[in-house]
Amino acid sequence: MGLYVHLPWCVRKCPYCDFNSHAPRGTPLFEAYVDALLADLDADLRDAGETLHARRIETIFFGGGTPSLFPDVAIARLMDGLRARLDVSDAAEITLEANPGTIEHGRFAAYRAAGINRLSLGAQSFADAQLEALGRIHRHGEIHIAMAEARAAGFNNINLDLMYALPGQTLDTALDDIEQALALAPTHLSHYQLTLEPGTPFARTPPPLPDGDAAWRMQEAGQARLATAGFVQYEVSAYAHDGQQARHNRNYWTFGDYLGIGAGAHAKLSFADGRIERRAKRKNPVLYMAHARDAGRLESSGGIARAELPFEFMLNVLRLNEGVAADSFSARTGLTLETIAAPLQRARADGLLVDDTRVLRATPLGLRYLNDLLQRFLP
Repeated sequence: MGLYVHLPWCVRKCPYCDFNSHAPRGTPLFEAYVDALLADLDADLRDAGETLHARRIETIFFGGGTPSLFPDVAIARLMDGLRARLDVSDAAEITLEANPGTIEHGRFAAYRAAGINRLSLGAQSFADAQLEALGRIHRHGEIHIAMAEARAAGFNNINLDLMYALPGQTLDTALDDIEQALALAPTHLSHYQLTLEPGTPFARTPPPLPDGDAAWRMQEAGQARLATAGFVQYEVSAYAHDGQQARHNRNYWTFGDYLGIGAGAHAKLSFADGRIERRAKRKNPVLYMAHARDAGRLESSGGIARAELPFEFMLNVLRLNEGVAADSFSARTGLTLETIAAPLQRARADGLLVDDTRVLRATPLGLRYLNDLLQRFLP
């Protein structure tokens, strides 16, 4: 079982971002929001009863928004509240996302003391022109400062987020971003393409982006360079040194269970009677906080129909380069493999899945045309 905690505020919202993030009007209510998070968790525990009380939390992820806007005292109080309510493993991976432009001196050390043991820094690029085009509040020098602060605070498990196919970017500048990231010696890299998400300013007024062929060259060249640097690509956009894969994200990608608290947070829960349920919390932080103690905190809640489970399962596991054992399909969904025998056979015959009945793994061709492969498992 994992736990996702959504902290929704940013200094300002980037024009490409479709996450549930909000620039605050006035000073964010950090302490009141921590109260709401713990009340939300209490309500989840009341709703699900023994299903949640008996499960150990192996990973916690603070996402946003910009979690590093929160004062260390607020994070420490929240961590104390989580441990008082949940069976948090002593070896839990506890990640906090941070924007290099929001780090005050000493803040990382205080987060470390509160129990955070993994950082994810949103670098995105090391070119100031690109960062400005993306609407980021930091510049390349602040990435270096943030990494130095993190190392000094004792963090040795750090992810850097990098984007490619950015406005005006060339293959050379995309590769220079990777070189600068490697020079900072992170243990994990997320390397993903900028996409124009519906409803964002970039979707309404698209910036000049590299075409599809140029983006593909950036992806291939980035994969090759990261491989030579010892980073193993274990998921579509995730690269890590041995033993440093993101355990929290792997839980998503293996169709594992997770709680979600906070404005707009999602959860996926399996019950003893075979039900698998998804739930989402209210997106608006003010309304979420007002209803954190009652059913009004829920935006949606309901079971996943059995006919939809094959697609839901494949949507996650086929992102992993190594795939999963075939028998995990039954373990995670409660369905037999016979349920999907026909689409599996066709996908293997078409070269999109490896021809091995013991595993469910996309071929390189299947990874390149992942959406086409996934559509075969729709109801």
